[in-house]
Amino acid sequence: MLDSIINLDKQLLVFLNNLGNEQWDPFWLAVTNQFHWSPLFLLVFFLIIKSFGWKRGGFMILSMIILVAFSDQFTNLIKDTVQRLRPNNDPEIKDLLRTLINPQSYSFMSGHATTSTFFTVYVTLLLKGKYKYIYLLLFFPAIFAYSRLYLGVHFPIDIFVGITIGTIFANLYFTLYKKIDKVSFA
Repeated sequence: MLDSIINLDKQLLVFLNNLGNEQWDPFWLAVTNQFHWSPLFLLVFFLIIKSFGWKRGGFMILSMIILVAFSDQFTNLIKDTVQRLRPNNDPEIKDLLRTLINPQSYSFMSGHATTSTFFTVYVTLLLKGKYKYIYLLLFFPAIFAYSRLYLGVHFPIDIFVGITIGTIFANLYFTLYKKIDKVSFA
């Protein structure tokens, strides 16, 4: 059963990856680069400070920095434990993919999908009562995660599990934040 799921995962990646073309390659290379999302992060920080003030907002931003560090380390722990080859290194399918970058680390689970989802869902939960269109932020992890399929460096299961774990962690982290916030800023 697991073998058939992994086989379907590979087939789906080959299909999705081969939808790409050279015209779109620069766009997806830019999307996958975290630095290019800096204006979004600055906007989020601005909205948090505007909504909650410097003291409380600063605490929230500090909690986001901890969130990103935790997510990154958790993802690396999973990758090093599972040790699934990235698609661009998988001898079974690497010649069937359009790969534009060639990372050598392990694939499962996607750090891009996990951390971007964790961050964005957490921010959305923090700001949902303050801004009507805050849910539009959720396009960020979806686009960011898809870039990893387009580039041939993650399998769909890596992305799906990353988004799922990121969503679960964001909700748990938000629940913890609310408990700490009640005590600290009451």
